[in-house]
Amino acid sequence: MDIKNIKFPITKEIASSLKAGDYVYLSGIMYSARDAAHKRMTESLDRGESLPIEIKDQTIYYLGPSPARPDQVIGSAGPTTSGRMDKYTPRLLDLGMTGMIGKGRRTDAVKESIKKNHAVYFAAVGGAGALLSKCIKKAEVVAYDDLGAEAIYKLEVEDFPAVVVIDDKGNDLYQG
Repeated sequence: MDIKNIKFPITKEIASSLKAGDYVYLSGIMYSARDAAHKRMTESLDRGESLPIEIKDQTIYYLGPSPARPDQVIGSAGPTTSGRMDKYTPRLLDLGMTGMIGKGRRTDAVKESIKKNHAVYFAAVGGAGALLSKCIKKAEVVAYDDLGAEAIYKLEVEDFPAVVVIDDKGNDLYQG
């Protein structure tokens, strides 16, 4: 187990350097999206349209934040269950997405796609949303505003704590 400080974007080379069990502190720009946003992105791709964000080398945090209080950048920002995005994930990985942050197990299809595309799946601590929100320095809706908390947010984070759960060799902490 190593502790690593990682700056976004996560390239395939960075993803390949990470091992299941590594603790990481993530800094830079990532995006949030939950199942409703994933469904819309897939529908856009089905129509031959572009995605509302550049997906190559990006990390998506499976998050639907609570409303921010007046003195906060964002409300509680804990991870949601990743399995709800599994039917959409291989397609986004094939388009160049390199990182995902959530909680819970992934399907075999997602794990194979992580290996094939040299990506990485991180877990954030569920139930620690108030603490995780302190690592988010800026948050702005960049797509699907009508989805409210499930809109796509551009997040600037600093020292966001996570654990590598599935690495690009297929090692999976949930299987260990």
